[in-house]
Amino acid sequence: MGDNEIKITVKFCGRPIPITLSPDSTVLRLKNLLLPLTNVLPRGQKLIFKETLGVAGVTNGVKLMLIGTQGVHQGDGPILKEAQSPITSRKTDRVRDMKMVPVGKTSSERWKATGVIAMAEHNLKAIPDEVWDCSPFIRVLDIRTNSIQCVPDQIDGLTGLKKLLLDANDLSNDSISWVQLAKLKHLTVLSISRNCFYSNDALMMMISLNSLPGILGHLTALQHLDVSNNKLTTLPTEIGLLSKLEVLKANNNRISFLPESIGNCTSLIEIDLSSNLLSELPVTLENLHYLKALHLDNNALKSLPTTLFSKCVQLSTLELHNTEITMDALRQLEGWDDFDKRRRAKHQKQLDFRVMGSTEFDEGADKS
Repeated sequence: MGDNEIKITVKFCGRPIPITLSPDSTVLRLKNLLLPLTNVLPRGQKLIFKETLGVAGVTNGVKLMLIGTQGVHQGDGPILKEAQSPITSRKTDRVRDMKMVPVGKTSSERWKATGVIAMAEHNLKAIPDEVWDCSPFIRVLDIRTNSIQCVPDQIDGLTGLKKLLLDANDLSNDSISWVQLAKLKHLTVLSISRNCFYSNDALMMMISLNSLPGILGHLTALQHLDVSNNKLTTLPTEIGLLSKLEVLKANNNRISFLPESIGNCTSLIEIDLSSNLLSELPVTLENLHYLKALHLDNNALKSLPTTLFSKCVQLSTLELHNTEITMDALRQLEGWDDFDKRRRAKHQKQLDFRVMGSTEFDEGADKS
């Protein structure tokens, strides 16, 4: 640490956060440093000092208290003390209460006849060998909400597979044979959400899916990709190769950067990037002419691409709760009036079916 630097400790939700700053740092600078450590947006952080830290008399060893305004956060909520993930805990409790369901001859025969393997909530720790015996016949493999720890090389034998549902298991980056999985040329749906869990050893370390390989781009038939509720920090550049992708769900992760290649996914209809760490969006979003719904709640966004409304002419749903984007900023964007007409028409249609709605823009933009 340099001679002119000061080291302080910010206490938040019962845990100390050490921070090193220069004496001329502003409180805004401090809040921006605290953002990735707490998930609380700067406007939701309550700190005492209003001038530069040096002028306010902050010196080495000083302790500050941080209070986060409820609801004004990004990512998957305020980062509190280390604790077991509620989602993982509920899944673990449910799986623990179930008995292992055996695979018999009748099951294999049924799988071959229907092409569907439905083994969600079967207390599985591995994909049964009987699945591979039925490989040529399988179109759907649903093994959600188990404790499966590995997707092995044999996955490439499911040559006719169209839907692969792997949600709520114990999968991590290295436990999925991505090279073999990427050979599934007919796969249209890949769902791999909620794969965060704690190790069973004494360390109880959090293990999660925190990255996706570039080879994901080989799944060129993919139409629906759900990687939500993991710990991803970015999406691979090769996602731009998924030209048939219509739905992308990547909400509740730690994504701080969105590759420009997302603009090559020109079939996209819905994107959910809510509850991440995004501070800006690539201008290539303007290429998504079929985009109808864009979910961006709980991010650190301050603006949108200036041509979003004028180029994405089918966009009618835009959610911006708990971002820094204001209504005034939205109204200044080219194409706002046409977007607002589409949005109002959608709400009116919902009202016609007795679905409660509002004709005021209330997708989360600040009124000021």
